[in-house]
Amino acid sequence: MTLKVYANRLSQPSRAIIIFCKVNGVDFEEISIDLLKGEHKSPEYKEINPMAQVPAIVDDGLKLSESHTILRYIAETSPGVPDNWYPADFISRAKVNSILDWHHSNLRVSSVTFVMNTVLAPKFGRTMNPQAAAEAEKSLSSSLSIIESMWLNGDAEFFLGNPKPSIADLSLVCEITQSELWREGDRERILRPHPKILQWVENVKKATNPYFDEVHEALYKMKALLKAKQSE
Repeated sequence: MTLKVYANRLSQPSRAIIIFCKVNGVDFEEISIDLLKGEHKSPEYKEINPMAQVPAIVDDGLKLSESHTILRYIAETSPGVPDNWYPADFISRAKVNSILDWHHSNLRVSSVTFVMNTVLAPKFGRTMNPQAAAEAEKSLSSSLSIIESMWLNGDAEFFLGNPKPSIADLSLVCEITQSELWREGDRERILRPHPKILQWVENVKKATNPYFDEVHEALYKMKALLKAKQSE
């Protein structure tokens, strides 16, 4: 049976999974879930993922959620996926897992909180919280500094000095690329002090194109819509 990927391309972890599958020639069917219409909260979708979040997959009867677990699963079960994505070596794999675990409780939390409380809240019928945005910005800056100092030492092109990207590189770059939705002043203030981050993002894009840009097209369109709205 064909792997089914339930996703929304405005979702950072959804993009990571779609890009990974495309780069590695994984046969899959993408099923779009409209978050703005609340399709992720429908009874039908909750049968697939009771947490009512994207992404999720169904593979030969297996229903699986949580993007990092999905990436690991696809890397391990799909033939022909190069070892750099999720190394077979236990030590290298543990290091990749460590970055992924750190991501969800650090970079991801602050990234989601910041973008929601600076630009996206009205889209979901919510009120923006300036205090939450300010706290998230501090956490974001701290996370970016940690990434540079711990996993992008020296002239490293990818995490841990590896010559090719891993699923950790891809997942975290898709998170940071959500900054395309930020106001330009916020992007300049938060990202400019981190040249290693900016170069690493470009390295991952280059290693995964044309699929990276193709999958991010929905994000770029949303960016244009938000920019037009802000200028009204």
